[in-house]
Amino acid sequence: MEDYAYILDFLPQGLPDDRRFKREPVAYAIGEEKFKLFELTPKPNVSLTVGDRVYIGKDIAKRLEILQVKRRVSWPDLTNSAQGEIPFVIAQIVKAREAEFTKFFNEARAITTRFHMLELLPGMGKKTMWAMVEERKKRPFQNFQDIGERVPTVHHPEKLIARRVEQEIAEADQKYHLFVAK
Repeated sequence: MEDYAYILDFLPQGLPDDRRFKREPVAYAIGEEKFKLFELTPKPNVSLTVGDRVYIGKDIAKRLEILQVKRRVSWPDLTNSAQGEIPFVIAQIVKAREAEFTKFFNEARAITTRFHMLELLPGMGKKTMWAMVEERKKRPFQNFQDIGERVPTVHHPEKLIARRVEQEIAEADQKYHLFVAK
């Protein structure tokens, strides 16, 4: 269960294709921990902006902006605006959770005898993967900057993670899920 989510899109007048007489406001959000996608009902007279971090957990008293979590959604259910904002919001989440993702780079292992978890990151080839494995044997990576300095072919490790998360969300038929809950 996700406790916090980041707003991807807010429609104060509701969905345009909703045929009901009184449309209710709706927001789309992405979970902070497992990157699940949600359709949310905001509380009356609440204004949300893209990138806002809101509480969606079980403790109703803590929910200041959100009335209820309507449902989980998938990539095609998102508005075009939400799909356009998702790379920026994912990048924001990855930067906020830098220690966890640095740990991933330090602990990623082989999936099969010929395939490594690091190779699932977009743009990560065998040479770069082996360079990273050799560097982390010397000493664990401390943060994204340390990775970028010690492995010269990886300029922005946070972007590799963010692109992989986006790929796992957008392509439901991915065989391996490193960061996104199925």
